[in-house]
Amino acid sequence: MQGQGAEGGGGAAPRRRRSVLGFLVRWTLILGIWACVCVLGVVAWYAYDLPDTRNLVGAERRPSVTFLATDGSVIATYGEVYGEAVQLRDLPSYVPAALLATEDRRFYQHFGVDLIGVTRALYQNWRAGRLVEGGSTITQQLAKNLFLTPERSFRRKVQEAMLAVWLEHRFGKDEILTIYLNRIYFGSGSYGIDAAARRYFAKPARRISLYEAAVLAGLPKAPSRLNPLRDPEAATARAAEVLDNMVETGALSANEAAAAKTQSTALVRPGGPTQGNRYFTDWAMEQVAGYVGAATSDLVVSTTLIPRTQVLAEWAVQATLATDAGKSEAGQAALVALAPDGAVQAMVGGRDYAESQFNRASQALRQPGSAFKPFVWLAALEAGWRPDSPIVDQPVRIGNWSPRNFSGRHVGQTTLAEALAQSINTVSAQLVQRVGVDRVIAVAHRLGITSELGRDASIALGTSEVTPVELAGALAPFANGGEGVIPYAIREIRDRQSHVLYLRTGSGPRRVVNAEYVAEMNRMLAGTIAGGTARAAAIGRPAAGKTGTTQDYRDAWFAGWTPELVGVVWVGNDDGKSMRRVTGGGLPASIWRNFMTEALKGVPTHDFPVYAAPVAALPPQPEPAPAQGGGWLGNFFSRPAPPSRAPPGGGFRTDDGKSGN
Repeated sequence: MQGQGAEGGGGAAPRRRRSVLGFLVRWTLILGIWACVCVLGVVAWYAYDLPDTRNLVGAERRPSVTFLATDGSVIATYGEVYGEAVQLRDLPSYVPAALLATEDRRFYQHFGVDLIGVTRALYQNWRAGRLVEGGSTITQQLAKNLFLTPERSFRRKVQEAMLAVWLEHRFGKDEILTIYLNRIYFGSGSYGIDAAARRYFAKPARRISLYEAAVLAGLPKAPSRLNPLRDPEAATARAAEVLDNMVETGALSANEAAAAKTQSTALVRPGGPTQGNRYFTDWAMEQVAGYVGAATSDLVVSTTLIPRTQVLAEWAVQATLATDAGKSEAGQAALVALAPDGAVQAMVGGRDYAESQFNRASQALRQPGSAFKPFVWLAALEAGWRPDSPIVDQPVRIGNWSPRNFSGRHVGQTTLAEALAQSINTVSAQLVQRVGVDRVIAVAHRLGITSELGRDASIALGTSEVTPVELAGALAPFANGGEGVIPYAIREIRDRQSHVLYLRTGSGPRRVVNAEYVAEMNRMLAGTIAGGTARAAAIGRPAAGKTGTTQDYRDAWFAGWTPELVGVVWVGNDDGKSMRRVTGGGLPASIWRNFMTEALKGVPTHDFPVYAAPVAALPPQPEPAPAQGGGWLGNFFSRPAPPSRAPPGGGFRTDDGKSGN
């Protein structure tokens, strides 16, 4: 009995053990199955909206447009810049070594996700109590760059890991590294190591030095913060860190790394010390599509901008405003400089591009005041007047409008030339009355004014709005002998394969002013600088120009030219607030003088052409009634002006009385 009991008790224990083991196995299988189901569910949940991976090579991007100055220097780049596709075998061995030592040391060992690196990153972040280290592999970075958004979320990290595993299955390690080198962002709009090498060092990636490779390898972590153009010190420190990493991985010896740290490299900086030339390139960018249509590939645009001239224009505006803006209460200024053929050599659209990208040179419509009078006087010459024709400065009433002189006085009989030099408003009004508004408008449009001009008598004093670049183009015929121009910024457009898509050849000059009238206008407008309202604009060489000041000192202009260069300056406030007695003969003339003096240094001096044959004299005509317009002409001028053009109040002053006012 005892033996049987012992035998029976000994058999029960194994059965219980087998029963427990079976229970554990059964539930392990059940839990395993459920774990697989959960994992598959998570994968399915995060995989349902994965991006299409079929477009790996041709991922969409915005074509780049690179602008070059006349000396070939890069002045701006728009869009995403990609260099030539490089192969791993074509690069120096230290290029991938620097990248792997810094971004992914176990690249050739993991399957797309580095579990050791993830664990280490989690531990380091837990110790620091904040995010101090990431665990993404090069394959994960490539997956994010090719297929995902920069969004920071758990979903995006899971999808990134899934895509990384797919990439590892689809491509070999060297292929993944090659794609990475050609697609990753290196700052300054540069995608791919070849674009970055050309952007920062002006050389292809296959020719960069060890130190330059270290600089580039340090950028993917923070392309903006470590950008060598933005913060050279941070970039240098990061390059030293990369070189130390290469020593740790055995890619370099300590001596090689130390020698590399002593190297330096010349960085390629955009033309000009500031962002000021962006006003010019923004304006040029608007014109590119008009020449080649919508960009479908990278473009290189050769422009008319001269870096030295641009720097001088920015300096003249900023220095003069910094000195006088406080007491003058002038908040903004614009300057346009163009060659007599219309090529814009410099453009300043405001005091600071970083603060305001609004281009006051090309976008701001402002009243030119008496800077518009050259068109009135030219219309008079074409109607038969001569510079020495007598005319009386006296009170004038045209309908309900009574223009007044800036000085508040009348000089009596004077000549057409003297009235222009002194910018006498009543004479301008009389000329418009005699030659007709339509003739003045036709002259302005013929020379290049494209803005709408009010069809009323106040056009005599420049109450219709124009832009500085528009006014500069319309006055250029006085500098070039009478040929019409359209201000332009683009000389040539090529694609990345150097195929010419557009080349400016010109359709031949179009005469818009007879040479005799050009000579007479230059002689009269030279008097504005010699002894009229623009004496502050004298530059010690032949020059002509016209001041302009609008009501309540809201706008002040000086438009001047030499046979070599045309320059227009506007000063005012964006909100139309009045300045403190700033006239065209003050700040604008000073800015123009400072700019032109430096810009024309070393340029041979030329005289304006002089013609011996005088302009035909105007037959004697009766003086207009000083009190009011009479007959059909008076009735025409007495019609109400459009609301946007009508001057407030019964009368207004719109011009300088003398230099310095």
